[in-house]
Amino acid sequence: MGEFTVVGLRVLREVVRGGSFSAAADRLGYTQSAVSRQIQLMERAAGQALFERRARGVRPTEAGRLVARHAEIVLGDLDTARQELLELEARPRGRLRVGGFASAMAAVVPRAMAEFARRHPHITLVPREGTSPALLNSVARRRTDVAVVAAPATVPAELRMVPLLDDPLFVAVPTAHRLAGRTTVSAAMLRDERWIVGSLEPGTPLLGAWLEGTAPAHRYVVKDWSAKLGLVAAGLGVTVVPGLAVTALPAAVTALRIDHEEAVRPTVAVLRRESAAGTTELASGTAQSPPGTAASSAAEPHSGAVELALGTEKTPSSGTAEPASGTVRSVSSNAKSTSGTAEFLDALRVAIAEVQRKAATVR
Repeated sequence: MGEFTVVGLRVLREVVRGGSFSAAADRLGYTQSAVSRQIQLMERAAGQALFERRARGVRPTEAGRLVARHAEIVLGDLDTARQELLELEARPRGRLRVGGFASAMAAVVPRAMAEFARRHPHITLVPREGTSPALLNSVARRRTDVAVVAAPATVPAELRMVPLLDDPLFVAVPTAHRLAGRTTVSAAMLRDERWIVGSLEPGTPLLGAWLEGTAPAHRYVVKDWSAKLGLVAAGLGVTVVPGLAVTALPAAVTALRIDHEEAVRPTVAVLRRESAAGTTELASGTAQSPPGTAASSAAEPHSGAVELALGTEKTPSSGTAEPASGTVRSVSSNAKSTSGTAEFLDALRVAIAEVQRKAATVR
């Protein structure tokens, strides 16, 4: 017995379906003689006749019906394999560089990364932690694609802010603290506390108008988020934590809601304007250009919309080539390009909702 060919199986299937060589030829776009030749080759491979020739068409023999049944299975499997290969080729590939300030990296960003990775397993995520000003600069210099930051008063014209939430502020105290049994505290109750802060610079993040003119006494200045909480757990002071970080506190630390309308931290995602295309729906219409931000009257060129596996673009500060990220394009030229940053914003919203639900049970 010889070898069956895919072409032969396909021709045989159409002959069985159409009942004649001419009908199969019409369906396949072949000549009738080409169909006849393929059936001859199939019969030679089978070692027996597969069709009975009649005055009006043909009828499959028992052997012909047997081969036709298997042809349906084989050709169906091949069609499925071909479709799956096309889907594999169309999967977005590349990398997405995502950043966040310390407390965001402790709670929200990792969850968003996990959600994004579940949806897009072929995209490499590169996490970057930093202060909000440093992350703004990193996005502006194309070193980070999207970052979660405390909302600045203004951003460079080439950047776009997408509001995420107004995050309520809490004071982290040791579990043995005199106020630990409360759920909320006022600025007056905290007047005599020793504070653990990240900086002594004016406008220290999280120490804002809610202090009502109180000058907090700084006992320790540490930048590392886990170090701050370690000092609190040891009973060496108190510190301010955003609501999104409440679920990540150690067991020896209790969070108390600050009872003041201004004790919130507006939190936003910042990204380049060319990467922000298509994010309006994700922002539910809430993303507005902040005061002081130049409005773009024309669409900027999609400098990041390149094949991530091949394309590069220069980092303005160093001039060294860095693989372009942020806008993720399928390898397939026919596949629609998708915004990786928009997808990550969606994942961020899922993560924020999850953390808020969990935080509500902790408080």
